[in-house]
Amino acid sequence: MKIALVQTDLAWEQPFENREQLTKVLQSITADLIVLPEMFTTGFTMHPAAVAETMDGPTLSWMKEMAAERPAAVTGSVVMEEAGSFRNRLLFVYPSGDVRYYDKRHLFTLAGEDVAYAAGQDRLVLDYKGIRICPLICYDLRFPVFSRNTESFDLLLYVANWPAPRIEAWDALLKARAIENVCYVAGVNRVGHDANGHHYPGHTQAFDFAGRDLLASTGEEGVFVFELDTQKMQAFRERFAFLQDRDDFTLLP
Repeated sequence: MKIALVQTDLAWEQPFENREQLTKVLQSITADLIVLPEMFTTGFTMHPAAVAETMDGPTLSWMKEMAAERPAAVTGSVVMEEAGSFRNRLLFVYPSGDVRYYDKRHLFTLAGEDVAYAAGQDRLVLDYKGIRICPLICYDLRFPVFSRNTESFDLLLYVANWPAPRIEAWDALLKARAIENVCYVAGVNRVGHDANGHHYPGHTQAFDFAGRDLLASTGEEGVFVFELDTQKMQAFRERFAFLQDRDDFTLLP
């Protein structure tokens, strides 16, 4: 499977402008899966009432259009309103138009995300072209129990707005998640500055099941493509059966 990671700057709280810019970027991509950053239509805003959409809104319609035209699955997170509350919701859109979603569980208290948004509860593991994918969002990366490979997934995917002062943690934790879960891991971060003065340095990355780098991370806008080979991963898992020795646990709400 060929996966394209889109590292881009984002116009602050301007969904239409961001969709227009991304339309141009996606036109040149040939891949099976296209991954966009966290809150790719707005930046990491704590003003959800100003920008929130619904599942009938323009961004999900746009994602369905992009997925059908490529054809490729398209994923990234968007500010959504549902049942009177706001969610940081990752949407995974299949080329067929089918949609799966995951609401961010670990809300970033340092920025007040836990006040502005309602937390999700359930992790999502989905199947796409024979690949099992677990998509998560930004701060989830810091919680290895929630990321633990208990469902035999092949790819752990993080979309983020991860700022420069803590980028070393991003680099280290992505690699750690790959090693401990014996799976591919990809993390998509944005670049540029937001209205709060935060700088985002990119460092979009991918690692294989042994923690080996698959991309050269940069701080510039760009599309980074890597290929996922499940046969090589399975051979590694059979030789190094680390997952068979993992702890059993129950994740509480």
